[in-house]
Formats: sequence, structure tokens, C-alpha cells
Amino acid sequence: MTDRPYDVVVVGAGVVGCAIARTLARHPLRIALVDAAADVGCGTSKANTAILHTGFDATPATLESRLVARGYALLGEYAACTAIPVERTGALLVAWNDDELAAFASIRVKAELNGYTETRAVGPDELRAREPHLGFGALGALEIPGESIVCPWTTTLAYAIEAVSRGVELHLDTRVDDIANAGGRHALQTSRGQLATRWLVNAAGLNADELDRKLGHEAFIVKPRRGELIVFDKLARQLVNHILLPVPTARGKGVLVAPTVFGNVLLGPTADDVGDKTATESTAPGLAFLREKGRAIVPALLDEEVTAIYAGLRAATDESDYRIRAEPAQRYVCVGGIRSTGLTASLAIAEHVVELLADAGLVLGTAIETELPVMPSIGEASARPHQRADLIAADPEYGRIVCHCERVSRGEIRDAFASPLPPRTLEGLRRRTRVQMGRCQGFYCAAEVRSLLREKV
Repeated sequence: MTDRPYDVVVVGAGVVGCAIARTLARHPLRIALVDAAADVGCGTSKANTAILHTGFDATPATLESRLVARGYALLGEYAACTAIPVERTGALLVAWNDDELAAFASIRVKAELNGYTETRAVGPDELRAREPHLGFGALGALEIPGESIVCPWTTTLAYAIEAVSRGVELHLDTRVDDIANAGGRHALQTSRGQLATRWLVNAAGLNADELDRKLGHEAFIVKPRRGELIVFDKLARQLVNHILLPVPTARGKGVLVAPTVFGNVLLGPTADDVGDKTATESTAPGLAFLREKGRAIVPALLDEEVTAIYAGLRAATDESDYRIRAEPAQRYVCVGGIRSTGLTASLAIAEHVVELLADAGLVLGTAIETELPVMPSIGEASARPHQRADLIAADPEYGRIVCHCERVSRGEIRDAFASPLPPRTLEGLRRRTRVQMGRCQGFYCAAEVRSLLREKV
């Protein structure tokens, strides 16, 4: 902790908070990024469906629709420059009855209102040819070729590494308990001492409403919505060629089947409103519901091995739009109600927040362009280190496999600890390298991985 005040403190180091810190760091400002967890991206950002959305089905003329469309373009470009794993698989919105088939017309109109014009109707014969393992009874589909899969962990890490490399001070394990006003500045009482700042950005995700109330506002209440998901083994990957979407409802996008950039297949999520912001446990009813849905969508999927199950909480509110607003008199911006589209919209949200800060009176100064980070290759679409003879010839550590399920080398683990934002926990190491994320879930490599974690190789 320091007595010297920051220009801006961003509370919340999820994908949105890290994106905001990274964007602010392009200007000559003293910035801090604060989070109660031991690593960045430990909340909703690490437990989602990992889809880069075109925004075709967003509610037109909303802030969310605008920022998702803008974010899709920004993140696509950023990922290409930083090696964040992205695969443009495209999506098929599958109709299982006449009503869903009839809904395609209004969905295409909505997509066009959102600026997306690439949708195309797919008949049952073409659908069967493109997805031969699809369940019986599909009447057709609406193709959305721009939908993509992305690595959510690498995205958050890339933003955070860029921010830290540009001078942002990262305070982890730092819970904000209270906020007071002292001499025209925000005095944040935290679990590790006091932080002072001229401007405050609330990107606290599930806890954004609580932080907002500490500033005297009653603008919204976060009502956590739990989404449970099942991850199937890599042998299931051949069963699915596209993101298979249901026709959306008022409660959300529904249960999908999608490949992942790691070579697995996802089934989920559920959508259950819960009162507890820590209720990330999986449930027997939720998993049974997913299996029932999965059996109808891709029946053979249920014959494959399950690698993992997990659940995430979305920051749902009473309104379907994002709850982003500035309070110029308080030198404060609240970024609330960011739901499942937050990953896609993250860079656009950051751009919007910085504009709000500037309009409210923050003097940004001249933006400085610096070199972007290049992230480790952990996706299956590009060559992994163990597949590159040139890397192994130059450094044999890339040929020494530690985790055989995910083919993670000792060299990759060493590089993770040598990065500007090294892991502090086993979970952090998993998200940076994929170690222990495979079929055996660390049964064979746990001892060596823990030894490397202690030694920091």
C-alpha cells in the first residue's frame, strides 16, 4: 500500500477490469488495478462459454449491442496481434420445431438491425451433411459464420500483462471493504491498507452493486445467474464442427454444444437465479438437465468421457442492458450488469469507459503506443511448443513433457513463472499452460507440477 494517490483505481481484475486498466495505461496516468482474488480473471471471466459473439441476437439499439459489435472487431484484431487462441468455427442456430423455424425471420431482422448481415438459412439436408452427428428431428438452421471460439483465460492475461508492463500497479488479495471521501479523493479501505485515488472505476462484476452502494447509489442489484457446464474429452471433438446454438429465449441463449480452442467439447450452460454470489458449485439437477439437452442435440456426445464440470455466475440485473454510467461530481464510473457478452465486448467497454472518464474531466494526456504482448500458444489450432522441432532444438525443455494429457512441457511452465504476471497458485498455472486440465485431471503429473510450483523452475 502507498500514501501517494493514484490518478485512477480500477476495482475488479476480471476481463473487463483488466481491459479498462490496459486501455488507461496507454496514457501518462498513475493507475492501480485491485482485486480480492489471488490472480486476475478469477470470477466470471474464468467460467463461461468462451465464445466470441458477433452480437447478431443482441437487443438492437442498446449499449450492449453497440459494444458487443465494436468489441467483436477490436478483440478479433487484438487476438491476431497477441496470439490469443481464436477459431472461427461459425455457428448454426438449430430449429427443432416449426415455431423455431419460423423465428428465423425475426432473428435475421434483428441481426441486420445490429449490423450483422451474414446470416443464411440452411436446409435439413445441408445441416445433416455439415453436422452428421446432430440429433434426430432438426428441421433446419440459421448459419452465423462469424461466431468464434476464444480462450477466455489468455484474453484476460494478455490485457493484464499489457497493463502491468505499462506501469499499472496490480494489487491482488486486496478486498475493498469501504470507500470514504478525503480531501476530494476516494480513500479505499482495503484488507491490505488504504489506497487513495482521484478517480474510481467500479468493474467489480458480481459485487459491482455493493461497491456502487458504498458511493451512495441504489441504481441496480446484481442477481447472480448460475451457469453449469460439462466439458467432454478431446475424443468427442470429431462429433461437432460448429457452435450449435438453440433458438434464444428471454432468459438467455440457452444450452449450446460448442468446441473449445483446447480441443474439447462444451455442453451448457444452465441459467438458474441464485441468491448467493459464491454459489459456483455444480448440482445434480443441473447436470441431469444438461445431459438431457445434450442427448437431444448430439446423442453420441453422452457416450464420451467427461473431463470436467464447472459453474460460473453471471452478473444479471433487472434490466437486460449493461449498467455503465459516469458520476462526474464523484469522479466515478460504474461498470455493472456485464453478463455473458462481457468477454466479447471487453475492449469496447474499456474504450467507452475511458471516453466517459474524459468527458467527466479526467485529463488523459497523449496516448503512447507500445509493443503488444505475445501470448503462449495453448490453443490446438496453432503449433504447440512440443510440436516445434526448432524450439526443442534451441531449448530441450520444450520437449520434456510434464502433463501428458494436455502435452504441456517443462519449458512452458518455466516461461509462465518468468512472465510479467507469473502464477501464484496451481489454478493460475493451469490457466496459463493447461497443465492438469486433461483427462486424468492431474492424477499422473500432480507431484511434479507441485514440485515445479514450489521451485518456480
